[in-house]
Amino acid sequence: MKSPDFLTAVGIGVSSLERSTAFYRDVLGMQVLRTFELDYMDEVMLAHEGRNAVVLMHYKDGSARNYRDNPVKLVFYVVDPAALAAKVRADGLEITHEPAPNASLGGSLVCLAKDPDGYVIELIQRPAKVAATSEAASVA
Repeated sequence: MKSPDFLTAVGIGVSSLERSTAFYRDVLGMQVLRTFELDYMDEVMLAHEGRNAVVLMHYKDGSARNYRDNPVKLVFYVVDPAALAAKVRADGLEITHEPAPNASLGGSLVCLAKDPDGYVIELIQRPAKVAATSEAASVA
């Protein structure tokens, strides 16, 4: 049975809302759900349709913030890690682990990249069974 409580989003601090929004929207294919303007920060919430969100946060309260190379990893199941790796590279960002099969994930391709602030982006090929089930459900 599923818990009635759940994590709906994860927020990460970014140095540029514009640059990071463009990356998550244009490169990773997420949609902007909404924006927030608070006294101390601006936020952009993005998600793949029907999935959990990433909230990009940029503080504007004058406090010193470290937005670079924090030890954070965002993990995405994707249809084609190699195609997304090419888009990341075309966007001028780093691929730290080229797409390669991972035995512990049933041979699914796994790729590691960096977003504009150096957060690790892990792209995992969706398992064939999950992909086939999702496609069948969307046809019905």
